[in-house]
Amino acid sequence: MNWEPPACWYEPYWKAKDFKKFMEAQWSIHESVGGPAEELKDDKARYKQGEPYEDFNADKNGEGMWWVAVKNPKMKDDPAAGACTREPFWMNNGENPDVPQAIDTETLAALAHQQTKVPDTEIASAPEGKSTVNLPTWVWLEEATFKTVSVTASLPGTGLWATTTAQPVSLHIDPGTDDAETYPPSGDCAINDDGSIGEPYAKGKAEKTPPCGVTYLKSSGDESYALNATLTWEISWEGAGGTAGDLPNGTFATTTEVPVQEIQSINR
Repeated sequence: MNWEPPACWYEPYWKAKDFKKFMEAQWSIHESVGGPAEELKDDKARYKQGEPYEDFNADKNGEGMWWVAVKNPKMKDDPAAGACTREPFWMNNGENPDVPQAIDTETLAALAHQQTKVPDTEIASAPEGKSTVNLPTWVWLEEATFKTVSVTASLPGTGLWATTTAQPVSLHIDPGTDDAETYPPSGDCAINDDGSIGEPYAKGKAEKTPPCGVTYLKSSGDESYALNATLTWEISWEGAGGTAGDLPNGTFATTTEVPVQEIQSINR
């Protein structure tokens, strides 16, 4: 996922008592150099006198954090970096902030999605080596080849977290030529109840129809056909506070070169 952070955002920064100590020190400096008390009136009302916070929420120390505006260091000269003008605000631990551009569980889900790495799509096919015109090539993926992948992103000290889960849902095969038939006809091989896809080839199945595979109808001559297998991963997320959602599916492909020959026979 090509997710990029915005030019500015809000993130947790201060514990209650630390924020109180910092702000009161700033006020003291302001007053000691002769700064007008009137300039501090709004801040004192907001953070100390109950409009809306009482004594910097010091009695909730450890139960939440003061959140502040942060500029993206890579975009600090961008005009959009000055868009986060909200004064520091309080969020209880585990509470999902309903503030535009604040880091929330959806943001964490995007970060986790960005870090989600799924294994390469490596199909098994038979017969190995060369395939034969009008005889099916079996394609399958064992359960052990791929498993559900989960990644968690969290915001330390806040109780906020989100976990993305990538679940393989189907394999699409493209034979690499119009002179072929796929099984099933759509080319979309569903996942079996045991988590595998298709069915492994075994002796005696050469002329049977595979649940996932392809029959080439024409020789590839001195070249080969590019059999493309694309595995689709369905990605969802869940996070703190009962939040959840879906993310764009991921598709990952691999190509196998398949030489296809005619059956050679001699008539006497």
